[in-house]
Amino acid sequence: MLTKEDFNHYEDKEKFLEILNKKVAKNELAEIIEKAEYEKELLQLQAELVNLQRWVAKNKRRVCVIFEGRDAAGKGGAIRRFTEHLNPRSMRVVALTKPTEVEKGQWYFRRYIKELPEPGEIVFFDRSWYNRAVVEPVMGFCTDTQYEKFMVQVTEFEHMLYEDGVDIVKFWFSITKDEQARRFESRLKNPLKRWKFSPVDKEGQIRWDDYTFYKEQMFSKTHTTFSPWILIITNNKKQARLESMRYLLSKFDYEGKRKSGLTMLRDPNVVQRYHRAIK
Repeated sequence: MLTKEDFNHYEDKEKFLEILNKKVAKNELAEIIEKAEYEKELLQLQAELVNLQRWVAKNKRRVCVIFEGRDAAGKGGAIRRFTEHLNPRSMRVVALTKPTEVEKGQWYFRRYIKELPEPGEIVFFDRSWYNRAVVEPVMGFCTDTQYEKFMVQVTEFEHMLYEDGVDIVKFWFSITKDEQARRFESRLKNPLKRWKFSPVDKEGQIRWDDYTFYKEQMFSKTHTTFSPWILIITNNKKQARLESMRYLLSKFDYEGKRKSGLTMLRDPNVVQRYHRAIK
């Protein structure tokens, strides 16, 4: 039986897991054990992200990490875990609101160019220029001409960034329709999360097939060798967070990477490159 003294070891994940494995049958407290294991690995990966950030700053790299996906897919929660222990002086989260009247009259990419990473900085985009690829055409926020122009220009835009030395990682957080509906219902019941729910979210369920059509168009036309789409299966939020972190870390050969003992091999059931997913 667990004692009060046992729970005093909760902050030491390895010690606490050892106690649980000795004193508790797996089927009795599987959820607690799973949470403790998740938090242990999360801290290890976050420590690696700190090492990565230090290397990015030292080598003046420019890293742009894009989080896209349907509403309630877990983008915001993942970004919070990515950035929780990073130095805010060389890291930013960008979550732009709808464009102003002035911005509507400018080249579409201009408002995003201003937010791109400076040398030595990592920028996390909570939605990005890909709003025009899926959300805007589905909801009628852009014209057919604007959509078609974007689809022609976006790969050229990203190729220019690539040639200029910007490292782009594009995540698509993928969620099922039933799980999205469940999370919407959970948001409405939670006063701390109710602000996240909007009429657009409700339309997302109604126009699910339209979203799917434009999403597939986006993948087929903007998945490139220099800027591939990485699909993250997010019905299990915790697993999605760990595996997306692992993928980002695997992309860079930063100092001290192989000393941690952490595996950088991703779970293929959670992390998939688009061209492999369609096969």
